[in-house]
Amino acid sequence: MLKLTTRYDRDILALAVPALGTLAVGPLVSLVDTAFVGRLGRVPLAALGVNASVFSLAFIVFNFLAYATTPRVAGAYGRGDREEAGRTVVQALTLAAGLGLLATTVLEAAAPLILRAMGATGDLLTPALRYLRIRALAGPAVLLVLAGHGAFRGYQDTRTPLYVSLALNAVNAALDPLLIFGFGWGLTGAATATAVAQWTGALGFLGLLLVRRREALGIVLEWPRLRALLPFMRVGWTLASRTLALTGTMALATAVAARVGTAEVAAHQVAAQCWSFLALVVDALAVAAQALVARYLGADEPRKARAVSRRLLVMGLAVGAVLGGAVWLLRPALPALFTDDAATTRLLLAVAPFVALMQPLNALVFVGDGIFMGLEDFSYLAKAMVASAAGAAAVLVLVVPMGWGLAGVWWGLVALMALRLLTLGARYVQPGLFAAAEVEPDDPAGG
Repeated sequence: MLKLTTRYDRDILALAVPALGTLAVGPLVSLVDTAFVGRLGRVPLAALGVNASVFSLAFIVFNFLAYATTPRVAGAYGRGDREEAGRTVVQALTLAAGLGLLATTVLEAAAPLILRAMGATGDLLTPALRYLRIRALAGPAVLLVLAGHGAFRGYQDTRTPLYVSLALNAVNAALDPLLIFGFGWGLTGAATATAVAQWTGALGFLGLLLVRRREALGIVLEWPRLRALLPFMRVGWTLASRTLALTGTMALATAVAARVGTAEVAAHQVAAQCWSFLALVVDALAVAAQALVARYLGADEPRKARAVSRRLLVMGLAVGAVLGGAVWLLRPALPALFTDDAATTRLLLAVAPFVALMQPLNALVFVGDGIFMGLEDFSYLAKAMVASAAGAAAVLVLVVPMGWGLAGVWWGLVALMALRLLTLGARYVQPGLFAAAEVEPDDPAGG
């Protein structure tokens, strides 16, 4: 029988609600930069846009610093092993600093080549190059922030990352107008503001983890051995293939929409952005799944790990249904928020049902991802994503020759998410996934 409340709800909400706030403020740095730089003219705004793509592509593969850190810290936390949790944090921070320095070096050395490859030539190249060289100096900071998020999530604390994220955004919002207009630095000022803000976040996490809360968290300051970093690197390589498969599929969908027509790709871009924004809500539950599943498994309570995973799936499905219903009801008014072009509006209205009806499906997939990350089953996640991406690509490559139009693009995305759900579901129901949970009776309080 489905229960309206369970004893796990308090812990889930305590993690998910602050995590939602953190996820929501995450894109604000780019939005604030865009708002201010847009007043400088077309060329600075274009240079910012090119760099936004460069940094997104350059650092997305390092998300494993959060994904791998959370379950390892949470597992040790669940066992009451403060020393192991502390060692994991130091390892993650060390690796983040090292990889960040490497990323900065590569970006600085190859900056002109990278920007030309992204189409920045002529009058666009010089301002884009200045921006990249300044912002790249924050490479270690970006990765330290990722590791900091992962560490605190593992400690079952999503409030602290929210406060750090708010401080980071406040610094950027304050410095942008001062440096761009007050000091007259223009686009260079925007790059400086972003770099300073990112270092503010990094130093905030370092100060909290290694100074202010070090003793309470049981963190010992000692250099980790290279051998201790290898598990992180293996997870990083595994998750990189997963990330590339996902981003590649989304890029292919955009490319196919562009080949269908200009209005089609415009409508697709708006719909995809709405789709991504709605994903933030469910991603907050995925964060809770990572932390709680790993914590219960670390405490040798697999029955509770399975029970909380079930509850998270139910909550995710409910949230997805609410989001889908909201999009469905609001779909006649949505196009006016983004465009006044008649053709784009017509196409947006045509694909809005896809966005609405996919929300419950998306919710189950995103929460499922969080559960498997809590299980540290990264290899299966990567294989499932690659297989799902291949299935979606098989649909997408037929869109243009078969004349399926923009609807065909979105059927490709439906295929991606449906295959992800099938592959995750097949694994989830396998006996032994939660070890002893398979042979013990269901938790009567677990829903």
